[in-house]
Amino acid sequence: MSEIAPSPATNRPSTPPDAKIDHAASLRYWNSVPANAHVMLGMLGQYPWYTRIDLRGSKTFLNKVRRLIPDCPTEGKLGRGVDCGAGVGRVTEGLLSQVCTTVDAVEPVEKFTQVMRDSVLKRDGVVGEIYTMGLEDWTPERQYDLIWTQFCVGHLTDRQLVEYFVRCREALTATGVLVVKENQSTDPKGEDMYDDEDSSVTRTDEKFRNLFKESGLSVLASELQLGFPKNFRLLPVRFYALRPV
Repeated sequence: MSEIAPSPATNRPSTPPDAKIDHAASLRYWNSVPANAHVMLGMLGQYPWYTRIDLRGSKTFLNKVRRLIPDCPTEGKLGRGVDCGAGVGRVTEGLLSQVCTTVDAVEPVEKFTQVMRDSVLKRDGVVGEIYTMGLEDWTPERQYDLIWTQFCVGHLTDRQLVEYFVRCREALTATGVLVVKENQSTDPKGEDMYDDEDSSVTRTDEKFRNLFKESGLSVLASELQLGFPKNFRLLPVRFYALRPV
């Protein structure tokens, strides 16, 4: 869901930032964002150039990760993937449909999932099941070779996120991988940052790694997304490729 954001001004919280998350407020915010069915920029607002850099970085990272997993095919398409926090299907269209035979989607905003239901990819059978629900409510019904989770876990509390990661871990095939791509906190005190505009939390790298460990996941690979213009002063974005411990 939440794609990019400038660094918000923050004060040290008196309560954990994730305790402030309000799912209803998050949904109200994203329901106010237009869904652009033609160029898939509904999530990107004033940054239309962002998607090209973003998708190129994701493809490069995934290619590296596939070479690190024993018995994972490094050529051709994987079997089934799922786009978690899919929005209008920007990542499904620009990446996952090119690397997976079938792509399911999970997204809580109904007008965004309707864009996917009306898409050419759905008519062609590339897009499989579409779940209109939050990640905190989604339980995988099948095994996946690739679970892609991008710019959305800030809307889950720490506890919900651990539970989500556990469900994903159990839904991976023998060579499956969970990829998490998220903004990183730049708080000078090393704290997670709460954003009241969309009721989300931007976590630190340390927090993510602690949550992965608690979920029984190991970090196979991790790196920063490169290529974003520095003058925009966007939050850093980091990839994590995760496998069961």
